[in-house]
Formats: sequence, structure tokens, C-alpha cells
Amino acid sequence: MVDGEGISAARVDNTMSGTVHGTSMQVGTVHGGITFHYATAPAPGTRPDQVPRPPRRFVNRRADLARLDGLLAEGASAVLNGMPGIGKTATLYRWAHDNQQHFPDGQLFVDFTKLRSAAGADLSEALTMCLRALGVPDEQIGSGTAELENTFRSVSRNRRLLVVLDEVTEPGHVRSLIPKGEGSIVLATSNRRLGELALHDVELVELDVFDRAAAKELLGELCGRAAVEADPGSADRLAELCGGLPIALRIVAARLHSDRLTLAQLADQLADERQRLGRLTVQGTASTGVSATLSLAYRDQAEPAARLYRVLGDLPGVSFDSGVVAAAAVLDAEISARLLADLAGAHLVHRTDDGRYRLHSLVRLHAQETAREADPPETERQIVQRVTAHYLALVTLADLTVRADRLRILDVGEALQQSADRLDALADHSPFAASDTPDRDAIEWLEAERPNLMAVLRAAVRFGFDRQAWQLAEALTVLFLHHRHLADWRESLALGADAARRDHQPAAEARLRSMLSRPLLDLRQDDRALAELETAIDLADRSGHPVLPGSVREFLGRYWDRRDPERAAAAYRESLELNERAGEARGAALARYFLGRALLVAAGGAAGVPERGADGSRVAEAERELRAVHEEFLGLTGADGKPAPDRRMAARALADLGRAQALAGATGEARTTLGRAVGVLREQRAFHYEAEAIEALVELVEDSGEQQQLLERALTIYRENGNPKAADLQARIAG
Repeated sequence: MVDGEGISAARVDNTMSGTVHGTSMQVGTVHGGITFHYATAPAPGTRPDQVPRPPRRFVNRRADLARLDGLLAEGASAVLNGMPGIGKTATLYRWAHDNQQHFPDGQLFVDFTKLRSAAGADLSEALTMCLRALGVPDEQIGSGTAELENTFRSVSRNRRLLVVLDEVTEPGHVRSLIPKGEGSIVLATSNRRLGELALHDVELVELDVFDRAAAKELLGELCGRAAVEADPGSADRLAELCGGLPIALRIVAARLHSDRLTLAQLADQLADERQRLGRLTVQGTASTGVSATLSLAYRDQAEPAARLYRVLGDLPGVSFDSGVVAAAAVLDAEISARLLADLAGAHLVHRTDDGRYRLHSLVRLHAQETAREADPPETERQIVQRVTAHYLALVTLADLTVRADRLRILDVGEALQQSADRLDALADHSPFAASDTPDRDAIEWLEAERPNLMAVLRAAVRFGFDRQAWQLAEALTVLFLHHRHLADWRESLALGADAARRDHQPAAEARLRSMLSRPLLDLRQDDRALAELETAIDLADRSGHPVLPGSVREFLGRYWDRRDPERAAAAYRESLELNERAGEARGAALARYFLGRALLVAAGGAAGVPERGADGSRVAEAERELRAVHEEFLGLTGADGKPAPDRRMAARALADLGRAQALAGATGEARTTLGRAVGVLREQRAFHYEAEAIEALVELVEDSGEQQQLLERALTIYRENGNPKAADLQARIAG
């Protein structure tokens, strides 16, 4: 044959005789080199067994493995969720290894982390890998995701398979790889909460960090049980410093071996928060450290969520709601809530049962580390300033809600306006603004936020926000008057008093130092309490404040209550005179109440029921004062002239009236009065004073079972408040 150029061309006949298995090629003349790539498929009928072996020392997760057993019985697929490093992959490997007998046609495995790191790899590549593993020749696999899905369903329809997928990021990764065969399931892991899969009968199983016992069990397996048993205290510390995160515990074990450290030495190293993440890495393997693991999840976030993650690292406190985060990040509340949901979906943030959010301790450190690398140096200071202003406004609102007529040195308008341009806008976001019981809800909100408020106060002091710090400490006192957390109360008032001194506010310093005497007395630090009171009196008298001198003398009277009832009564009379001169009705009522108590003590006894042999005339005088002041507290009015009864203080007066009645010999009447007081104090959440009233009531109760029940209640209150009285009461119960 001759072509148009006169060149002879050979005739090509594209036929082949015989049987061909696999790929064949016929070519004529070839110019250049040819490279052949062969993908060898397993022979038909091959049983794939691709899931890697589980860690040799795998502990705990018993409940999670049992749940997977239950899902297998139901024929349900599942995705294991949880924060990075929590052990999702190890759990699936363990379960797959223990359940091979349930999948006679094999186990398939796809690591989506590796697929994402390969250029152009996607779901289609995952399907192709599975089809090859099931013996499908390349020329029969097809192309395009839809065609591959159809082929996979057809190939798997008569097989019982387990498909294990690691680190999926999209619901479609799971849906497309669910085998069609009866008894076949998919088990996958994901750092994201793929809620959409619930619509496709895929269960979402969330793994939690190990508790202390499980963490120590893992350490014992990895480091040797003898080492853990020899130093259980250090093992507890390591479990806590790792936050129960399995990857951190495994790194700890590796470091103990590689660096030849003791449990105590490594715990001491990790105690420094600034160095903890850097030390949770085995030398030479930084890519497998805790920080590296968390960085992978962080880099997977869009920029708005990534920025918010860094803000959370600088946020003081252990938990937070979307309102606090919005203030810290200068975001709209709805945007803040949406971004928090994104981070929660990635398991970088955990949502608690009460609707708040929190960071795992190691995640917090990683967020801080990331913020230092990415954000300007002043960022943390600005965040703390905004959060302090936000909390100061809310705590002030809570304080006003509980008792509007309480003596305050802070300027309420200034405290509120720091956080919002309009007071109405702030009030709308108050957690208790629309409540049917606003005073109770305000106290409950303060109690729930207490760890965060203490953290914010410390941060405000650290950054030199003295005005906001002493204002926050003063407003926060309303919580401690109801929930007597003595250590926190003492710390907050000490921080506030020092901040007021630096802010050159003598009236505020006097107020805070006088209040500081209360937790100091409860903690039996009487000498320091007196020193604070003497400083407070001097500051108050020089401040020019019309009401403060009377208030600090009331606190002085409480110091003398325990030592010299006559001096206590004199201090209360002076306080009463100063309050009446200043027109301070509630302050006068308080002074009169404590005067009645002093008279009662002077009559023959201290706290509890006074002893026999009391001065009858003084008992009668104390009873009259306490009965009158009980009515006075209930008859108080607010600045607007509307009734504003102080039921908490009225109940305290009622309790002391019951003590006076008991001293006078009216046992039945006293028992009734004290019972009423206990009930109201509990209703008012004044638990410390409830416990004191219970101690008096017990002396009047004859039934031993009722006595035991009452004493146990008082003991619980004292223990929760960190009150030294708990030890005394425990000894009494034991006796």
C-alpha cells in the first residue's frame, strides 16, 4: 500500500487469537520510550485482611467495645468521634481484630489521611482500592464515583465484610463504602461530628478521655505495674496532667523509657504549663507529639473558626458560653455560637450538659501556643480586658438582682457601661433577666460561673486592670454570702483590696478589707482578721464616705463576738448610731441584729444553744431585739418605696430568736422557730447559716435518727465550703 507521499505503509490487522487474561496491547512502530504500570489485582475469591493490628497494650474502652458489639448484632454501621489523640483508631483496630470471625469474606481498610496527602486522591480512589482488594480486575472497575459505587455494591452483595475507614471528613466517605451484603458494616473514625449520617442509620459513637483509674491502668500496662504501684501519687499526677488523653499517656510512657525518668521526675517536668506540650513529645518524633496531633485538626479549620480557637486559648476560665466568647472575640452572638458549633463538631471544643463549652487542658495549651505564634503580642491583654468588662457587668447585674439596697462602693453605672453601649442590650443577654425567680437564678448563675470569675479576677490583676478588679471582687461578694467558699472568698477580697489600694480608692479598700475579715475568721485566722479591720477603720474614717464607717464597725463587732461580748455590743451600738445618722435603714437593721446576737452571747453562751445559768434579763432583752429586727428586715423598702424584704437576714434573726427561746427554757417554741429558720435559709440558699441553725436545732431534737440526718446535712455544707467546722462536726458525729 502506498500513501499520498509515496511511502509504503504496512497493513495492520488488530486481531489476536487465543485467550487473554488481563491487559494486552498491540502496537506498530514506536518512537520514544514506553513505560508500563501494572496494578495487580488479587485473584477472584481472595479474602482481604487489611485492618492493621491493634496496639499490643490496649486497655479500657470496655463500654465502647461493648457498644460496637451491640451495633454488630443490629447490623448497624458506626462512626467513632472524639478529639484528636483520644484513641478512636486503636479502638477500631482492637474491635476488628477481636471480631474477625464475624466477617468470613474479609476486612477492608482505607486510611483517608494518606489519601488526602496524595495528589488527586479522593473517594474514587478509596472505592478503587476496595474493589481491587476484592479481586475485581482493573478493566472491570470502571471510572467516576457513581460507577464505582455501583460496582462496589454489586461486588459486595453476596459477601459479609467489615470496612474500616480511618479519619473520614465527609459523610459521603461512609455512605459510599457501606457494603450491600447481609451482616456487612462500616466502622469509621472522624475528628468531626458527622451528624448527617444519623439520617442514614449510621450510629455516632463518641469516645471520652480516660478517667483517672483507666489512665493509671494504661500507665501500668505501658510502664510496668510495679512502678505505678510504688508511686501511685505521681501516677495520679501524670494522669491529671495528661487530662486522660491516651496519646499523651502513651508519650509519657515512651519518655519514661527513652529518657530513663521516674514517674515523679516526669510529673515535675510536666507541671510547668508553659513547657508541657513541648515535653509531651518523644525525642526525634515531633510529628507524633500531642501538639502535632492537635495542629492537624487546627489546620483543618476555616480561618474564622481558627481565629476563634486562638481566642479561646487566651480566654481566662475553665468554661464559657457564646456570650463570653462573643465579647472576647468582638463577634455577633449568633456568629460566635455558629463558630463554637464548628469547633465542637471538630472536637476541639466540648459542649457540656449545661450548654457551656470547655477546652480539654491540653487543647487549651495548644490554643495558647498557636495564639502566641499567630497573633500580635497585645492580643491576650485585649481579650482579658473585654472579658473582665463583660463579667463585671453581669456580676453587677446579679448583685443588684439579689439585693439592690446593699452597700456598694463601686459606681453601678460605670460597671455596667464598660461592657455595652446600652444597658438594655446587656440586660437582654443576662442569664437571669427574664426569670420567674431572678434572685435565686442570679445566685445559681454566679455559683456555676465561680471558677471562671475567679480566673477572670486573677487575669485582671495580672494585667493591671485594678479598677475592674476591685469592682468585680466587691460585686462577687454577693455569691459568697450565700455559698461560703472560704478559700475563694478570701482570695477574691485580698486581690480586690490590693487592687483598690493601687487604684487609690480608700473607700473601696476599706470596704473590701472589712469584708475580708469574715472568711479569715471562719478560717480561724483571727490575728490577720483584726489587722485587716484596723486598717479598714482607719481608711473608712478618712474616706469621707457617709455610710462606710458604720459598716466597718459592724464587722469589728463580729470579731469581738468570740472574745468579748461587751466590746462587741459597744461596736454594734456605734455602728447603729452611725447608720441611723446616715439614714441607712438596712445598715441600721444589720447593726441591731448583731447587737441582739451579742446580747444573747453575753447572756450565757456562744453559737448553738447557750448554757444554763444565763442572765434572764439579758436573754429577754436579746429576744426582744431579735424579734423586732426580724420584722424590720421583712419590712424594708427599696429606693423606689416598694417593699424589698431581706428574707435571708430575717431568717438569720429568726434562728437566733430560736436560740434565745431555748435559753429562756421555751424548748418547744424554740424547736419550732429554729425549724422555720432552717427551712427559709435553705430556700434562700444561705447554706452556711442553715448549717449553723441546724447545729442549734439538733440540741432540741430528741429522735436520734433525726439528729443524725440533721448533722449529716450540716457536715455536707461545711465540707463543700471548705470550713474547718467540718472536722469538728465529723468528730461529733463519730462520737
